[in-house]
Amino acid sequence: MARSGLFISFEGGEGAGKSTQIRRLAAALEKRGLDVVVTREPGGSPGAEAVRHVLLNGAAEAYGTRMEALLFAAARSDHVEQVIRPALSRGSVVLCDRFMDSSRVYQGVTGNLEPDFIEALQRVAINGVVPDRTIILDIPADMGLERARSRGRAESTDPDRFEREQLETHEKRRHGFLDIAVREPDRCKVVDATRSEDEIAGEIRKLVEVLLKPEAGRLRQKADQAR
Repeated sequence: MARSGLFISFEGGEGAGKSTQIRRLAAALEKRGLDVVVTREPGGSPGAEAVRHVLLNGAAEAYGTRMEALLFAAARSDHVEQVIRPALSRGSVVLCDRFMDSSRVYQGVTGNLEPDFIEALQRVAINGVVPDRTIILDIPADMGLERARSRGRAESTDPDRFEREQLETHEKRRHGFLDIAVREPDRCKVVDATRSEDEIAGEIRKLVEVLLKPEAGRLRQKADQAR
């Protein structure tokens, strides 16, 4: 896949502050004159947004975790081909709120699906489009859930299908993301999300700016050609 853009995904538990930090990073990159595409999962494209509604309102829950994983993969495939790949091809910076690692954690780690099954789904869904950098915003589950619930009260929205789950499940997911970071340290960078917004935003900018240097772009092109 020939591409000249940059793909950054953001991962982490509920209430980790992904949306806030994506907005701040997008604004910083746009000030530098870069074209930025902000998107999310599940969703991001018309077809994927339709699947998002089914997943987050719990309509698919009765069919089991395996069916949920298939729906996430279908949504991701549409998102990649309709939004992410075209944006990267024209040289944009893509900032995505959740991507393949969320499926590894939510359906794999806490959904108890076989790793081989999850990885096979991911290979089909992403079709070679792997983030250049994944920012994992790490926060204790109890703190993140309280943030998410406070946000929901402020916005008068009900908890979604995942926010309603038990604290133990959320903490297990937290460690699932940290385990991925240990296995893939070149791609994944863990950021302490218990600090102030300004401190977090500053660290994220540094992690991304390294990838904007010309020599980093040449290395990415070589990696793309090898896939």
